[in-house]
Amino acid sequence: MEINRPDVLAEVTAAFARYERALMDNDTAAMDALFWDSDATIRYGAGENLYGIAAIRGFRNARSTDDLARHLGGTVITTFGADTATACTLFRRVGSGRTGRQTQTWVRLPEGWRVVAAHVSFVPFDFPA
Repeated sequence: MEINRPDVLAEVTAAFARYERALMDNDTAAMDALFWDSDATIRYGAGENLYGIAAIRGFRNARSTDDLARHLGGTVITTFGADTATACTLFRRVGSGRTGRQTQTWVRLPEGWRVVAAHVSFVPFDFPA
């Protein structure tokens, strides 16, 4: 298995950037399009455990849009072969200064790269600049 094949790494990095833009713009349709449309998709959040794309969509459509802007740091994207990747990052919210971490598992599906599992949590420490 080839780790971080340059073409695959570029594809996943671009998909990760699209998701980040959608998150900053609160573009729920774009975020939904980048998650696997399945009951098996999981997103563990700072205060919620979401099982299935319907629950994830419901959360996104109901959440507050305050304090979405953030800065990333320590982002590491790793690809495994041609069809699987992880994306891990630390973030700092611009408004509140809260610090957190995010992990995504990406899989190449027939419709393209999709997040199949995600985790977001806040932490009581800052991340390196």
